[in-house]
Amino acid sequence: MEQNQDTSLFGLNIDQASKNHLSEAARWAKFLAIIGFIGCGLLVIIGIFAGSIFSNLSSQYPGFGDAQTEVRGFGAIAAVIYILIAILYFFPCLFLYNFASKMKAALVADDQNSLNTSFQNLKKTFRYLGILTIIVLSFYVLVFLIGIIGNA
Repeated sequence: MEQNQDTSLFGLNIDQASKNHLSEAARWAKFLAIIGFIGCGLLVIIGIFAGSIFSNLSSQYPGFGDAQTEVRGFGAIAAVIYILIAILYFFPCLFLYNFASKMKAALVADDQNSLNTSFQNLKKTFRYLGILTIIVLSFYVLVFLIGIIGNA
């Protein structure tokens, strides 16, 4: 006799094939999240060193006068931008990592609460990336319109 321990959700069942797909998706999600965390760390390191590199460049060429201050300021701006990008990228990686961890736990223990939390983290990942995409696209449209108005 076949045991049917599938979880019913809105009339849908999570059968063995679905569990296998979710398990593989969780493995890839964890891999991508870990790579994302490493990328965030590298962005922070690059940001710190970008500020230092531009500051060192300005001190090596003292004959530039006001350009020294501009180069130093550009280094600080570059550092802040890299660190902000790392912070923005950290959260979807965290949500994706939580999705993967909770999904693995849910599939091993047949735990509905872990499954719900897992899908909630997946929803947070997509919502965060969707909002960020809308913001970036809006910024591009704004820059494009300013460029058109500026050239008119």
